[in-house]
Amino acid sequence: MLLNALPLLAPLILLAAAFAPRFMERVSAQKGALFAEQATLGAIAVAVLSAIVLAVNGSGDSFLLGLFGVGLSVRLDIVSIVMLLLVTFIGWVVVRYARTYLDGEERQDAFTFWLLATLSAVLLLVQSGNLTQFVGAWIATSMCLHKLLLFYPERVAAQRAAHKKYVIARIGDVAVVGAALLLIFAYGTTQISAILAEAGQGAGGGMGVAAAALIALAAILKSAQFPTHGWLTEVMEAPTPVSALLHAGVVNAGGFALIRFADVMLLSPLVLAGLVMVGGFTALFGGLVMLTQPTVKASLAWSTIAQMGFMILQCGLALFPLALLHIVAHSLYKAHAFLSAGNAVQNVAAIRKPGPVAVPDLGAVTRAFLVALVIYGVVYAVLGLGFDFGGKSPQAVALGAILIFGVAYLLAQGFADEAPQALTQRTAAYAATVTVSYLVLQRASEWLTAGTLPATPQAGALEWALILLAMISFGLVALAQATLPLWSYHPAAQGLRVHLSNGLYINAISDRILGGWKRTPSKKGAAQ
Repeated sequence: MLLNALPLLAPLILLAAAFAPRFMERVSAQKGALFAEQATLGAIAVAVLSAIVLAVNGSGDSFLLGLFGVGLSVRLDIVSIVMLLLVTFIGWVVVRYARTYLDGEERQDAFTFWLLATLSAVLLLVQSGNLTQFVGAWIATSMCLHKLLLFYPERVAAQRAAHKKYVIARIGDVAVVGAALLLIFAYGTTQISAILAEAGQGAGGGMGVAAAALIALAAILKSAQFPTHGWLTEVMEAPTPVSALLHAGVVNAGGFALIRFADVMLLSPLVLAGLVMVGGFTALFGGLVMLTQPTVKASLAWSTIAQMGFMILQCGLALFPLALLHIVAHSLYKAHAFLSAGNAVQNVAAIRKPGPVAVPDLGAVTRAFLVALVIYGVVYAVLGLGFDFGGKSPQAVALGAILIFGVAYLLAQGFADEAPQALTQRTAAYAATVTVSYLVLQRASEWLTAGTLPATPQAGALEWALILLAMISFGLVALAQATLPLWSYHPAAQGLRVHLSNGLYINAISDRILGGWKRTPSKKGAAQ
């Protein structure tokens, strides 16, 4: 039990690195940033050692550093370890990048302090062993991030985005506090593992269902789901390291909450259905808007919204191991994408004369979808996963089919009549590689989380309806994307593109409701 408390050292190391320069004389901002980078390496070492403890001793809880269920404790299992390794690694990358990016900035020391404080709060959140720590870390993460979003407080756009995020975050905080209170009343304890064990047996009643609804609401708000997504597209006024930390880390907290309380979420099929509807629509909406954005960062922001929607969709389908895998994959990809955005622009600008564009016709698109389905079936058979729908949940099969729609879009480019043979062969190889990689990782995530996360329940009439709706919706959007060059120049399509590029004006509506456009720069506003 003592070794189970080892992960607590990670946030303590980062907090020590944050406060130390404030009590030391003649420490420059650059030295403080270097000290912060070294601290994140120490946090990674703690995460690795904690993973070894888990492998040797198995899952368990640490002692409670507090009284009456209030204090610090660790839930050591595969979920917390995966998140611990992910957050410490992403944190090290972001801190290292920020040390160079902000070199010479007047307030670099303040930025480093709040960056480390945010990382510490996230680490306390993902390893929480009790509800009071979870709630406290959830709120602290948002408050520390608010300071980073206002690193340039004199910018009106930064104030507007931070104000919008502040309001939405406080609503989410209220939902989390309400859920925690309901869970305590329903199960008589603050210990998360004890709550999950009883919820897994179906205990909890109406209070458990109400808690699941509030957790779902908090996750929707935290992960920028439609129609509360606007703030995530406006936080580009903050330094690039903040964007990387936000899009690759903090925004995942909503999905993590759903995964951590998976047994509670399964108490209410209606709540899960709501997550499928909201997440699925957000994924489709964000993906379409992303295609119309003129700048790299704006496109990445809408990509995050779409990806978070897909993660919420996975949780709604009770595919919690796949949602955890999604968090890891998206975090690593998005951190790299934001931190290398400048180089991407330079690389594209360096291309003086792009080659001919291969435009697929309806025949090529049809062939692409058929070949993608064949690849999917062959890979399933070769890997021994078979076509046994009794052994493989229809939810997981449907998710694989949605992936295949993306593969078909990739293949369509290579199957166009103008496409050279080398491009056709390359896209086919990519498609097969993507399919194999996904199915292997899917099985690996299910194996690693077995016994920690609940199995996907048998699909009933409601689940089947949602599965069919998701497959039809994503299939139609994939078809529209693949045939985009064939209809994009139609006058009606041009008008739709304008509306989509503006996010269907949902942001403008929320700005008017929250008074975001009326805010003016002020010290009071910057400190809010």
